[in-house]
Amino acid sequence: MCGIVAATARREVSEILLEGLRRLEYRGYDSAGMALIDNERNLLLHKRQGKVAELEQAQQLEPKLGCIGIAHTRWATHGVPSAANAHPHLSGERVAVVHNGIIENHGLLREELQADGYEFFSGTDTEVVVHLLHRQLAGGDSLLQAMQATVQRLQGAYALAAVDTAHPDEVVATRAGSPLVVGVGIGENFLASDQLALRQVTDRFIYLEEGDMVQMSATSLRILDVSGAPVARDMKRLSAAAESTGLGDYEHYMLKEIYEQPRALAATVPAVGAHDIADDVFGSAAAAIFDQVQAIQIVACGTSYHAGMVARYWLEDLAGIPCAVEVASEFRYRKRVQHPGTLLVTVSQSGETADTLAALRDATDDEFIASLVIANVDHSSLVRESDLVFLTQAGAEIGVASTKAFTTQLVAFLMLTLVLGRRRRLSAQGAAELLAALHELPDCVEQVLLLDEAIEQMASQFILKHHALFLGRGIQYPIALEGALKLKEISYIHAEAYPAGELKHGPLALVDADMPVVAVAPGDELMEKLKSNIEEVRSRGAELYVFADRDAGFVDEPRVHVLQMPMCAEVLKPIVYTVALQLLAYHVAVQKGTDVDKPRNLAKSVTVE
Repeated sequence: MCGIVAATARREVSEILLEGLRRLEYRGYDSAGMALIDNERNLLLHKRQGKVAELEQAQQLEPKLGCIGIAHTRWATHGVPSAANAHPHLSGERVAVVHNGIIENHGLLREELQADGYEFFSGTDTEVVVHLLHRQLAGGDSLLQAMQATVQRLQGAYALAAVDTAHPDEVVATRAGSPLVVGVGIGENFLASDQLALRQVTDRFIYLEEGDMVQMSATSLRILDVSGAPVARDMKRLSAAAESTGLGDYEHYMLKEIYEQPRALAATVPAVGAHDIADDVFGSAAAAIFDQVQAIQIVACGTSYHAGMVARYWLEDLAGIPCAVEVASEFRYRKRVQHPGTLLVTVSQSGETADTLAALRDATDDEFIASLVIANVDHSSLVRESDLVFLTQAGAEIGVASTKAFTTQLVAFLMLTLVLGRRRRLSAQGAAELLAALHELPDCVEQVLLLDEAIEQMASQFILKHHALFLGRGIQYPIALEGALKLKEISYIHAEAYPAGELKHGPLALVDADMPVVAVAPGDELMEKLKSNIEEVRSRGAELYVFADRDAGFVDEPRVHVLQMPMCAEVLKPIVYTVALQLLAYHVAVQKGTDVDKPRNLAKSVTVE
């Protein structure tokens, strides 16, 4: 969500901060700002509502220069998007703070600080932090001591970075529930909420642990753990061959990432041999843990939740293992009863999703035998805190609407189904067929991409619509949910998905000639029932768009538009049909003229509740 960048160096850092913010734009934001301390110990500030380009323009018109600074892109939680609510926030023209997360007790702290004479100029929860810091500093604390005292007063989740004119050579930062990474340079050090923000200045990174506090200058770096004791954290060096985040020949990142899926799927599968999958692709302790698994509990949010819904069908049908799937924000707040021998599986593209991470931390040894995370980002919080890990190989995903991260998650779940299934009811022949299908998957997706032009023509029928209905049965129901989510995310068309058999229990009342209906209709054992459901819709005058196998029996006719999908193994159809629905959403959004890669109100990495 919000993005933090900080730098302390022997050179001027304003352009480093701006470039870091540019690289964080994919996360979603509504305003941006930066604060620097110049050579005369003056605190200099630029804040603007809107894009980072607005901040760049302000810097060009009135340069603010310094060798130390903090910067931020804000996604509004408390207070409307405005320059006044943008970060950094200042207190006494002395100290500045940037913040990701939410301070839950900001109301009480605000009252206390106002009674102490502090004036507030924003509607944010963050402003209480900067005033608390100022009060501690005025009492004689160092910036590090002031931050240590301040966080003792805070409830909620946060990543914080601060500068102080009385300590003009250092940045102090801390994290609790929101990620921070230190970038180590030569004669300079950096800080960000995402390593991508710093790739232009360093390839060496230290991932801060929960509760860590860092004190850094151009020439020194000190990390304290949650108890305040000095601690050494491992430094990771990223290869120079890290994935490119450029657009290349594509108009949008989302389209680029849709077309990258064959490569990403193939890259996620390499651990799969021609005849077997080794348990240790999930971690060195996987074999011993998987031998004990009697049930699965999947916890995730958004698109990752849909991946979990698909996985439930595979795990129960192919592996014979009971599986429950729940939205993380609900799971963590209810009283739970788990089956003995349950494995907790969390799913997150970023590995930092706040509710999913909180659910993992809330889980107890009494409930679960172990935890497994499926994520796309190494060194992320969920990866570091889980017993077992499967890293998808989607590469950087910049578009807010997830595409290749979702389909690679499904591949990970197919692999999990295989290694667990061979311990139960998946036969050797069934395992071999599943392995063969995984190897065929990239070619199947390539065939879907050849339908791009036909899908683009279909999309033109949606651009004047305000609502859409997606239908699926069985394992294709969560794919219908994902298709509806993609359409609403980037085109702003209200879209809902239902199991097709549920139409007569309410949703049918919405259907008319102005409601396009998308049916996910592969030729499976539920096809005849789905056809009956589709006829119910057609008889109400709806315009139907059917994504179906070539041999499913659908043909174009008045008010029925059929996209014939390539033939593929039954187990691959959720993934293959997903790609077609991604293209549909993309082309509708492009033709409507919305911001495809940065849809309004949304953020890529959701690090607050």
